[in-house]
Amino acid sequence: MKFFDTSNLRGDITGGLTAGIVALPLALAFGEASGAGPIAGLWGAIIVGFFAALFGGTNTQITGPTGPMVVVFAGVFASLSGNPAYVFAAVVLAGLIQILFGVLKLGQYIRLVPYPVISGFMSGIGVIIILLQTARLFGHEPAGGGTIPAITAIPGAVMDPNFSALIIGLVTLGVIFFWPKSIGKFVPGALAALIIGTLLSFAIPGAPILGDIPTGLPEFMIPSFSGDTFIIVLEAAIILALLGAIDSLLTSLVADNMTRTRHHSERELIGQGIGNAIAGFFGAIPGAGATMRTVVNIRSGGGTRISGMIHSLILVAVVVVLAPLASQIPHAVLAGILVKVGYDIIDVSYLKNAHKGPRWDLVLMAVVLGVTVFIDLIQAVALGVFLAALGFVKQLADEQLQNFAKAEPRVTTDEEREILDRAKGRILLFEFGGPLSFGAAADLGHQVRERSKSLAQAIILDFSSVPFMDVSAARAVETIACDAGKSNKIVYVTGMSDKIAQILNGLDADHCLPADTKYEDRLDALREAIRVIEDSAPKSSDGEITAAE
Repeated sequence: MKFFDTSNLRGDITGGLTAGIVALPLALAFGEASGAGPIAGLWGAIIVGFFAALFGGTNTQITGPTGPMVVVFAGVFASLSGNPAYVFAAVVLAGLIQILFGVLKLGQYIRLVPYPVISGFMSGIGVIIILLQTARLFGHEPAGGGTIPAITAIPGAVMDPNFSALIIGLVTLGVIFFWPKSIGKFVPGALAALIIGTLLSFAIPGAPILGDIPTGLPEFMIPSFSGDTFIIVLEAAIILALLGAIDSLLTSLVADNMTRTRHHSERELIGQGIGNAIAGFFGAIPGAGATMRTVVNIRSGGGTRISGMIHSLILVAVVVVLAPLASQIPHAVLAGILVKVGYDIIDVSYLKNAHKGPRWDLVLMAVVLGVTVFIDLIQAVALGVFLAALGFVKQLADEQLQNFAKAEPRVTTDEEREILDRAKGRILLFEFGGPLSFGAAADLGHQVRERSKSLAQAIILDFSSVPFMDVSAARAVETIACDAGKSNKIVYVTGMSDKIAQILNGLDADHCLPADTKYEDRLDALREAIRVIEDSAPKSSDGEITAAE
C-alpha cells in the first residue's frame, strides 16, 4: 500500500478544506477553555492534526483538540499554575506514553472498556464542559478550573449578567443548534455561529473579547519539571495518554464503519503520540481523534491521510493571515459553541433508552458519570472498569449456577441409563459446562453438598466440558471431595483434561481424590461406582439392592 495515495486527491482536498473550516472555531474555543489561549488551540489542531495524519493508522481521521482532552488539560493547567514548562512537559510525556502504547500493542486492550463506562465518562465530560461555560455565557469567568468552582460561579453570574454577552451567547446557541442541515453542508453551523456572534458584538458592544492573539510560528520551549511537580506531571501525562488513546481509537472505529476499512490501532497510537509530543514542544494543547471532524472529512470526500494534513495546512493559513480578526471574537461566542460540543458529547440516545436495557448497565453509567463530574476522570474510568468486570463475573457466575441447578446430566448411552436406574439414587452424576471461576466456586460446593445429602453413596464429577478453572474453583473441587470422603461417599472424577489435572495437582487440590477414582471415560466411572455400591450393599431375597434406612 502506498504511504501517500494520490488517487483521491480531489476528494482529499475538499475533505481537508471542509474539516479545516469546521475545526477553526472549535480549536479557538478549546484553546480558550484550556487556559493556554486560543492560539494554543489552533496550533494544537495544526501540529497534532498534521503528524497524526502523517504517521497514524486511520487514513481518514482528523485529529485535534477534543472536549475530553481539553477538560483534563485545563485541570493540569490550573494545578500547575499555568507554568508552561511544567504544563507542556505533561503533554510531551503523554505523547511518549502513547507511542509506548503503540509499540507494546496495547490498543486492543484499550478498546475493551465497556460501553456503559465510555458512555458515562463521555457524558460526564460533556456535563463538565457545559458547567465550565455557563458562567461565560453570562459574561463572567468561573472561579477556578474545577467543576465545583464552576457550579458555585453560576448563581452569581445569573444574578449579575453582562447583557451584551448573554444576548450574543444566546444567539450563538440558537444558530449552532438550529442551523439548517442543507446550508450546513456548505457552511458548518459552528463557523456560522462564530461569524454571526462576532458580527453581532459590533452592534451590541460590551461583551468581553479574546483580545490580542499572537501571530506567526510558535516558539520552541523546553519542558521541565521539579521534584514537587513530578507526580502531578506524570499523573496528568498518563490521564492524557489514556484518554487520547481511547478517544482516538473510538473515532477510528467510527471511520471504519463509514469507509468499510480497518484501521491499524498500534500505528494510530504511535501517530497520535508523535503529534502530541511535538505539540508539547511548541506550547500547543494536546489532541485526539475528533469524531465530528472525521465524519465531515469523510462525507466531504476525504479518503487518505492527505486530507488530514491539508486540514492542518488550512489552519496554518488562518493563523498567519486571520489571527488579528480572531482577536475580536467574544468569549460568549466560544462559550456557546462549547456548550453545543458538550451537549453532543453527552450520550443522549443511550440515556433516552437506558431504562429498556439492563439495569446494572444504567447504574454503572450513572456512577461513572457522577465520579467523572465531581471527583476525578481517571478514577471514574478505573472504578467503571472494575465495577463492569465485577458485574460481568457475577452475571457469569449466576448463569453457571442457574444452569447447573436446572440441568440434568446428559445420559448418552443406554448403559449409562441402566446403571443410574439400578443405583436408585445412590449415584449422583454432576456434569459441569464451561469455565469454572471464582464467582461460582463457593455456591458450587454448596449445591453439590445439598444435592448429595440423601441416599447418595457415590458422586461422579464430569469435567469433560470444562476448558479452564481458576484457583477458587480448584479449591471448591477439593472441598467437595474431602467433605464427601468424611461422609463416607466416594468421589469419582472423569473427563479431566491435562490442563485441569495440572491445576488440581499443582495446587494439591486432588489429595482427596485417589488415583483409582479418576477416569477418562464417564461410563467407566459409572461401572466402577455401581460395582462398589452393589458389592457393599445388603441384598434382598431376589437380589435387588435394598433401600437404606
